[in-house]
Amino acid sequence: MSAETKASVASSAPTIADALASASRPPRANALSTSITFGWRALLKIKHVPEQLFDVTVFPVMMTLLFTYLFGGAIAGSTGEYIAYIAPGVLVQSVLFITMYTGSNLRTDIDRGVFDRFRSLPIWRPSPLVGMLLGDGVRFLVASLITAAVCLAIGWRPAGGVIGVLAGIALLLVFAFSLGWIWTFLSLILRTPQAIMGVAGFTLMPLLFGSNIFVDPATMPGWLQAWVSVNPVSDLVTAVRALMDGAPVGGELGIALAWSAGLVAVFGSLTMWRYRDPR
Repeated sequence: MSAETKASVASSAPTIADALASASRPPRANALSTSITFGWRALLKIKHVPEQLFDVTVFPVMMTLLFTYLFGGAIAGSTGEYIAYIAPGVLVQSVLFITMYTGSNLRTDIDRGVFDRFRSLPIWRPSPLVGMLLGDGVRFLVASLITAAVCLAIGWRPAGGVIGVLAGIALLLVFAFSLGWIWTFLSLILRTPQAIMGVAGFTLMPLLFGSNIFVDPATMPGWLQAWVSVNPVSDLVTAVRALMDGAPVGGELGIALAWSAGLVAVFGSLTMWRYRDPR
């Protein structure tokens, strides 16, 4: 290095130091902004893998048409009569069934080492998990709107109008968000996405089919009525049905919200405990 070059570098050093010192440091991202960022990341994954929309588009349509035309004539005498009863229930079933993909997708990211990088970032620690659930909430909303549109197309006319339907969907999304914490916790303790799907399916089957989604519990045997009466999905369906039908909402609304809060408190805490110490 020549003497002139050394002199130039020496003269520019204070200038660079002054520029760096005078620049204001950007504020640290808060919990909300980082969670939204990770939620946006979850949605961007759909752009690159559009097959992820299969479960929120085709699946709700298939379930709605299948159960309506399979059981409508036998249970209510006609599909037109049956759709008035089953529409809120099949809406709940379609959304809750696809929540299991939350754990499966998270386990795939963990296996690829993505979450090891997230743990090293100077951000609110739960942001990647909360953001992922927020992104899934958008998918659940799409599934809800598609299911409601199909039900409307085949004759459903909710007495609660648009406000009642939106209120029922909002309650459903709150419960689905809280239920997703169970599968998130499972993704941190089970080794494969297939194992998570198996456990989630085994858990959801008695909750969804052992409820008041498809038929009035009064037609069931006593032992099954006892299970339906303590099933949280039954309270959720009753509350959603009342909101969409414009009927008075009873204590089931409070019970559904209490279950939602309890699931987040219990499984959210367990998830963060496991997330901090993955060994």
